[in-house]
Amino acid sequence: MAGSMQASRGLRTTLRVFTGLVLVVIYVPLALVLLNSFNTDNTFGWPPPGFTLHWWDLARQSTGAREALWVSLRVAAVATVVALVLGSLAGLALRRTAFFGRNTVSLLIILPIALPGIVTGLAFKNEFTTILGVELSFWTIVIAHATFCIVTVFNNVQARFQRLGTNFEQASMDLGAGRWTTFRLITFPMMGSALLAGGLLSFGLSFDEIVVTQFTADADHRTLPIWIFENLFRPNQAPIVNVVAAVLVILSAIPIYLAQRLSSDTAGAR
Repeated sequence: MAGSMQASRGLRTTLRVFTGLVLVVIYVPLALVLLNSFNTDNTFGWPPPGFTLHWWDLARQSTGAREALWVSLRVAAVATVVALVLGSLAGLALRRTAFFGRNTVSLLIILPIALPGIVTGLAFKNEFTTILGVELSFWTIVIAHATFCIVTVFNNVQARFQRLGTNFEQASMDLGAGRWTTFRLITFPMMGSALLAGGLLSFGLSFDEIVVTQFTADADHRTLPIWIFENLFRPNQAPIVNVVAAVLVILSAIPIYLAQRLSSDTAGAR
């Protein structure tokens, strides 16, 4: 018994050390990006000779960065709305109906987020420009982003339904409520936090996306990740890029954190 407890304690220690190393590998580079945004040396010499807010002031005045941020926010917002509507409807449809090929339909809904971004981007570019003859625009970016954002909403809705079952809805209908009343008063409130979490995750995914956007954006609609990539290797812009990247990390972390808190709080309440 003592040997078993000692082995278990050793395993836990090993796992903690391994987890700590993984977190260091992931987050130290992000911390360096934030630190270099204050570095007085525009070549990012290490250790930093001093710290300044000059680059942050230049980034604030950068017209290109502001325009790219505005495009990213609009694309992410519209793609999230589309994902919320279609993802929740798909989750409801596959939950309430049983038919041949149901699992295949579910797989087709989930597949876009599993495909490499370069494959998805190339497929959409061919569809828009070759098959449909549509010029790339703001809406082509939104459509492309919505395809993988739908998956996050769909998965959240499906997971919520699997946990809750149908007892509450059946009780509502047994008491005389119709389908619409049951959906409005029972089903939709139960879906609320799952939809909010899925929407936040969708917004974060769309806001950060670069590979698919490269294939579906026109010259007038450059998102913030694309602006960073295009200016990364320009010596005069490199410090400003660090500032924008630091802001992007913070803005991306907020919806992910809120979605995680919503999921954990909901699980705790249950």
